[in-house]
Amino acid sequence: MSIWRYHVHPDGSFTRLGNWDGRYDGYTQEELARYCSCPPASTEHWPCSRCRGDLTLCWHSPFGPGVPLELCPSCDADRPAAAAFLAWHQNPDRDPEAVQHLFEAWEEEIMNARGWARVRPPDTPNSPLLPPGLTPRGRG
Repeated sequence: MSIWRYHVHPDGSFTRLGNWDGRYDGYTQEELARYCSCPPASTEHWPCSRCRGDLTLCWHSPFGPGVPLELCPSCDADRPAAAAFLAWHQNPDRDPEAVQHLFEAWEEEIMNARGWARVRPPDTPNSPLLPPGLTPRGRG
């Protein structure tokens, strides 16, 4: 079960849907297109804050910090995750299933460059089994 599900539009823009309870796990891209009425990620051509060129994508970082993230073909071509995401975005035969990995790798790469780190959820230890005879009877 993934936390996010992505619907990719024909122009390479996408919509990210919260999938916390797994409700979109079985949906195909076609089914998401019929169901999803959300606008795609911002593809407005704002100028890049670094070179003033056109951005491929402008996004806000997840939850807490709210840092604006920019994907610029000129400034980000030397970053591995950004370059892979740009190549995917520019390919007309892009695989819609690849966007989740590429986008999240780019998001993590740029947040790391700004001093933030993604914290993985801790592994939850298994609960010990109850000894026989101590099982509650279900009456209170």
